Amino acid sequence: MAEDVGSGAHHRGVHRAELRRARTRVVGALIIAVRWFGTLCAALLAIHVVLTVGGANPENGITRFVAYWADPLALGFQELFMPEDPKVAVLVNYGIASIFWLVVTSLATRVLRAIA
Repeated sequence: MAEDVGSGAHHRGVHRAELRRARTRVVGALIIAVRWFGTLCAALLAIHVVLTVGGANPENGITRFVAYWADPLALGFQELFMPEDPKVAVLVNYGIASIFWLVVTSLATRVLRAIA
């Protein structure tokens, strides 16, 4: 009888350890996904800044693609500052949005690590 009780406790302990490992793997994968997503958003905004400040052709397919995706990713930062030069406005506002994504991504990954 004592063996049955010990064996059940051992089985529950093994099951808990497996659940912990699974949770750690899932949270680890989520951290990687969040980091990639946030970095991609920040990079896209930075590329938009470079293309705009560098004077890229606004009718070019690449420039249009980047601008199309950069606008929603700027999350309201597009018109935070209104300098007279539109290139400076893009540099400042989209630059701040890019930094915002990096900060939020860093905070989100720290929170997720704390959960793991």
